[in-house]
Amino acid sequence: MLDPIIEKVTKRIARRSAETRQAYLDRIDQARDGGTARSRISCGNLAHAFAASGDDKPVLRGLQRPNIGIVSAYNDMLSAHQPLEKFPGLIKLAAQARGCTAQFAGGVPAMCDGVTQGQAGMELSLFSRDVIAQATAVALSHNTFDAAVMLGVCDKIVPGLLIGALAFGHLPVILIPGGPMPSGLPNREKARIRKLHAEGKASREELLEAESASYHGPGTCTFYGTANSNQMLMEVMGLHLPGAAFVHPNTPLRDALTLAAAERACEITAAGEHYTPIGRTVDEKAMVNAMVGLAATGGSTNHAIHLVAIARAAGLIIDWDDLDTISRATPLLTRIYPNGQADVNHFQAAGGLGLVMRELLGAGLLHPDIRCVHGGDLYAQAREPVLENERLSWGPAVDASLDTDIVRPVAEPFFPEGGIRLLRGRLGRAIVKISAVDPGHRRIEAPARVFDSQDELLEAFARNELSGDFIAVIRGQGPRANGMPELHKLTPTLQVLQDRGQRVALLTDGRMSGASGSVLAAIHVVPEAVSGGVIGRLIDGDQVVIDAEQGLLDVPLDDSILAERTAWTGPGAAAGFGCGRELFAGARAVVGDAEQGASILFTEAATS
Repeated sequence: MLDPIIEKVTKRIARRSAETRQAYLDRIDQARDGGTARSRISCGNLAHAFAASGDDKPVLRGLQRPNIGIVSAYNDMLSAHQPLEKFPGLIKLAAQARGCTAQFAGGVPAMCDGVTQGQAGMELSLFSRDVIAQATAVALSHNTFDAAVMLGVCDKIVPGLLIGALAFGHLPVILIPGGPMPSGLPNREKARIRKLHAEGKASREELLEAESASYHGPGTCTFYGTANSNQMLMEVMGLHLPGAAFVHPNTPLRDALTLAAAERACEITAAGEHYTPIGRTVDEKAMVNAMVGLAATGGSTNHAIHLVAIARAAGLIIDWDDLDTISRATPLLTRIYPNGQADVNHFQAAGGLGLVMRELLGAGLLHPDIRCVHGGDLYAQAREPVLENERLSWGPAVDASLDTDIVRPVAEPFFPEGGIRLLRGRLGRAIVKISAVDPGHRRIEAPARVFDSQDELLEAFARNELSGDFIAVIRGQGPRANGMPELHKLTPTLQVLQDRGQRVALLTDGRMSGASGSVLAAIHVVPEAVSGGVIGRLIDGDQVVIDAEQGLLDVPLDDSILAERTAWTGPGAAAGFGCGRELFAGARAVVGDAEQGASILFTEAATS
């Protein structure tokens, strides 16, 4: 039986979205037609589409068999996407074995927040999600595909691919991940070296050695940040083949899953009996499942933004009240770094997503009856892939956790509520990730120290000016101001101060990333400073209250005092140039706020 709170939120989303969802479904129904997609284009169009297709040309010319479009985020600089290089060849082989064809439809950009943290390029990061969505649309716009597979893993890439795919909601789409790299330097040791370097007690060479031992080979980074949260979401939304998320790259099992995904894509087109359009798969139930999964696993705060944008792409309207309500009804079942010391490989070995999903299903916290790409329900999604004698099959997840320090059953959770909270108050609305924060640090009332960049705070730390308890206010970091870069560079410094016994927290209209650490951080504040938000009117010494338990974000000042202060007006004319930032001035001008998905695609200005 479905949990009554989960059912209530699902119905609330359906009612709120009734008009926009129906309009979306009408559009994708109109786009569907009988036969293969290429049978509806002209001979000249078709000749261009298969001119270089070699042995596949007769099948493409025959107009009878499905053609699969491949959209990939491959590049060989990023460890998570480097393994994708060989996937198109595997997909084409699998399609040919089924009498179908597959063509590489297009590539999308994939930038790494790990490379750009603290750099000017990070100001392009969030916007890259919508660029990826647009690039996906360009790839599929040739209208010669009967299904598509999306190859991508990391932070903005999977949301961008999914948003772009939903614009072609009549097509079946399967997401194919690359898998995590093997475990490297233990997370506790990595964090220790980072803090020593922040204090000037470890050299750059020592820090680089530690980082290189952590990020050391092909595959996704192994901490539970946005990239690995993406993989969890695709599982609970039914957009992966079961258990595909955390299988290592360049292994026989990973290759078998890639081949099977391509074969399945051939089976679920409109030309067959198992038609599974992505626009029908991503419905209000799937979005609620995503929010439950995020809460239960202590996933990335970035998805408080991405899920809103993904929902909008499917004609659904969700907000942070939905996320907060669901999180408070969902127990926290995992401890994966930065919410614990284990990485995703340890999590997978202890029971993994199959176990977590089965526990949540048993408690009525997930919708089982979503339309998964494999053809079954979510119970069938909660299985483990197995390769025996080169034959892929699926078996049940483990009966019970193999390490209760990493993953636990619903009956014995780490915490009775999930990892994400909504804060409300005079300062606006914000998101806080409490799953990594000790209960003793979840409430703070302290004077503000106001900065206009994370570098200003780090410079103050280097001058030994950050004494006593304080709340670091980093303003002017929202999507309209500078593209909402992550402020993860602050994590080691703030942790050092907290370890010294100071009570500290972060308040910002920017992002802190999926790697948010043990310091309380109220992030994604709306309205942002450049839009007139109160955060832009704070000054040093203002008493600020952040209470994650009670959901409070306040500054106890009279409205008249705040009104008299000069509003923060922006970073100045010199900002926004260099590293390509000037090319995104138009995006900053029209982007919606964080609770609207921080999107340039679904704002009033963009759609009017």
